[in-house]
Order: sequence, then structure tokens, then C-alpha cells
Amino acid sequence: MRVKKIGIVSLSSGIMGENFIQHELNIGLERLKQYGIEVEFLPNALKGMEFIKNHPECRAQDLLTAFMDDSIDMILCAIGGEDTYRLLPYLFDNNELEKVVTQKIFLGFSDTTINHFMLHKVGIKTFYGQAFLPDVCELSKDMLPYTKQYFEELVTTGKIKEIRPSDVWYQEREDFSENAVGVEMCSYPNKGFELLKGQPIFKGKILGGCLESIYDIFDNARFEDTVSLCEKYNLFPKLEDWKGKILLLETSEEKTAPELFRKMINVLKVYGLFDVLTGVLVGKPQNETYYDEYKSILLEELSDKNVSIVYNVNVGHATPRCIIPFGVEAEVNVTEQVITFNY
Repeated sequence: MRVKKIGIVSLSSGIMGENFIQHELNIGLERLKQYGIEVEFLPNALKGMEFIKNHPECRAQDLLTAFMDDSIDMILCAIGGEDTYRLLPYLFDNNELEKVVTQKIFLGFSDTTINHFMLHKVGIKTFYGQAFLPDVCELSKDMLPYTKQYFEELVTTGKIKEIRPSDVWYQEREDFSENAVGVEMCSYPNKGFELLKGQPIFKGKILGGCLESIYDIFDNARFEDTVSLCEKYNLFPKLEDWKGKILLLETSEEKTAPELFRKMINVLKVYGLFDVLTGVLVGKPQNETYYDEYKSILLEELSDKNVSIVYNVNVGHATPRCIIPFGVEAEVNVTEQVITFNY
């Protein structure tokens, strides 16, 4: 299935509508045009940070509109953010989301983790790992080759067949101004998938996302109502729903300190997640910050769990990024350094 039309939504931050990133927007639009893809910004997507922050109901409406519009075959998130959980009442109070969803491509990462859980609730398979601004609008002369390979596969076939490690990883940009257009990113050799414990081959459907976003479902440190809202709408899947699944975890650009990382892993441990999963995939930390510390914590906290843990997957907040299908049967084979998907 070749994508003909992409609908771009701002479900978290409204930064895409700000003038200071117009040069990034133009780059991304030009690239999508080269694929022959028609692009539609949903009505509120470009209204800027203040509006988007103050109007979660408009963000929710854009998502519903994108699903209702049969001409849109892929919904692409602009970027992440921090408060997309506020869309919950507008999507679930009267089963609004359930009434309009159809199986189409939905792609985003970071805070969009919460949207993936929303769509999982209503039976939609989604794709995790890239977004419009950080990936399609990359300031280098082209999209990063590894990132581009997966994006191209998704828009030309509607699927991702397999994931292999990237040969390199990149130091993240600090300058996103017009001066940075055409400036290539510094790259370093990448190690490949690392088996921390358990069987090197395991199967299951993948679900998960950004660890910090998942933690907010259980903890009110960031916002005072995340726990109550997520509980009210049963956002986080029940334990039986996780049985036989593979959990994806990746960490954000906040570069969470090891003590807090341990606390986050423990919240999921107490929930019972690691007692029912077949495996855990862990994304490379951005800039490899706390690479060894996170690894040690995972081994210490989960040493008694009968679960495979694979580290250093190129997904989430460290570039380059693959795309991981959620809700599709996956086989992880660390020996062969490949994750394959069976549709």
C-alpha cells in the first residue's frame, strides 16, 4: 500500500506552528513532495504553541478528523511534547475515538506513546519511532540514511518487514536555526543489538514507547492529574493484555538520571509487567548518556525475571531511528541481529 496522502497533526506540542521553525517545515514538505505525497495539515496543527497548549479539545478533534477523512491514509505526528494525555476525555467520554477509527498508518514517538496506548485501546495497530519535525524535516542535506530507509519502506509498502541495527549513531543537534541547514551531524560507530539476559530468540507483539511518558501514567510529578485521568480511562493495558508481549522502552531527551530511571523501571516491575512479558527491547539512550548505568540497573532490577532483555535498539530519542510496528507478530533474533514482522 503506497501512501498517497499524509495528514499531519499536533497532538502534543504546537511548536510546528511557530515562525522560527518555518525553514524546517519547508524542508520536510519539499521532501514529501518528492515522494508524490499530498500533505494536509489538520485544521489546528499549525496554530502554535500557546493555542495548542490551551486547547486539548482541538488537538483531539484533529485526530478524529484525520481518521474520518478517507482520503488520508497516514496520520503523522508533528513532534512529541508532554501533555497529550489531556486529550483523553475528548476521545473517550462518548466513545468518540472508537466510533471513527479505521486501520490506517499512525506514526509518532515520545509523548505520542500515550496516543499509541489510546489507539491500542480501540484495536488499532500503530507505528512507533519517527515524527515529522525531527525526522522528515532533518536539517542535513537529506534525511538520515537509516531513518529514511524505514520511512520510505513505510510510505511505499505500508509495512515494516524487518529491523536491523544502524551502523552509526549521531550526536544530537543543538542548533536548529537556519544557520544549521545543510550542516551534517557527527556520527560514531554503533554496536548493534546487545542481549543483556535471557533467550536470544523470542516472539510476541510489541507495545510500549517512551519510558518517561509511561512513568507519568503512574506518577503525578509532572502533572497533578495524569494518574487519575489515565486510571479513569483505563489507558494503561491490564496485566493480562501484556501476556506474551514484548515491551519497548526508550528514554527521552531529558536524559533521566540513573536513580530516577531505576524508580521508573521499578514502577513497571511492581505492576507485574516483567512477570508476563516474553521480552523487553530497550532503545539506545540519546548521545549514549548513561548507557552503562541504565544497562546495570536493568540487570540488577530484573535479574530474577524470566524475560529476555535486548539493549541498544535504534529507536526513539537517539538518532538515527527505525520504525517499529505495534500489534504485529514479531520475532527478535539477537544472534542474527534482526527483528522480523509477520503480518
